[in-house]
Amino acid sequence: MAGYITDDTRKVTTHRLLEMKQKGEKISMLTSYDYTTAQIVDGAGIDVILVGDSASNVMAGNVTTLPITLDQMIYHGKSVVRAAKRALVVVDMPFGSYQGNPLEGVASAIRIMKESHADALKLEGGEEIIDTVKRIISAGIPIMGHLGLMPQSINKYGTYTVRAKEDAEAEKLVRDAHLLEEAGCFGLVLEKIPARLAARVAKELSIPVIGIGAGGDVDGQVLVVADMLGMTNGFSPRFLRRYADLHTVMTDAIGRYVSDVKSGDFPNEKEQY
Repeated sequence: MAGYITDDTRKVTTHRLLEMKQKGEKISMLTSYDYTTAQIVDGAGIDVILVGDSASNVMAGNVTTLPITLDQMIYHGKSVVRAAKRALVVVDMPFGSYQGNPLEGVASAIRIMKESHADALKLEGGEEIIDTVKRIISAGIPIMGHLGLMPQSINKYGTYTVRAKEDAEAEKLVRDAHLLEEAGCFGLVLEKIPARLAARVAKELSIPVIGIGAGGDVDGQVLVVADMLGMTNGFSPRFLRRYADLHTVMTDAIGRYVSDVKSGDFPNEKEQY
């Protein structure tokens, strides 16, 4: 069953995201890391699926995003691409695959694109990685930027608190946003920054700006799918709205299955050959 909010079921492209910003149409974005979830997310009408390095936390149970490897991101990307019929699929480049060496960054980017068949990639950082961004884009690979709270730099920050509250950091973020647009990025994610600053960036840039904990005056929103579906219950930042309580639903269903197996009720006569 197609659940598209729009009658337009054409494949979403980077160009269409730009059109959406120009028309004032908000962009919806969610993470997915596997075929089954991505099929549901895509069928419900999402515009962009982010194969986030948050898979490190959600799928592998790591404390940070740092441990996930290039091979693992390619595996998750490939699984999601197979499911996505309409959504633009963006894959995160993992920590260590592009920082410090533009040539290594290009090689990593090409590998992800060739092996996962993703539509685009996302990198964290501004001026520090701008040469890498330019080289990857010059290879014909679409790039989405990511500023504000950058989880790959969590050991530098030492905290997941709101970023760019001070003037100096805010001005650097604005400069970095412009640098990323000038380098050719098709879009930008702003994570956990003051809403007023995010609104300023979205207004100054001609490319779409997607927020997570960045207020409502940006061009779209992204959340981690397991969080917004309520599969996780120990994570409750202010920016998270839970649209379901799957933790309770799944725990109840599995509990009833265990009970039915133990009692001999499952399988019954109609459930066997």
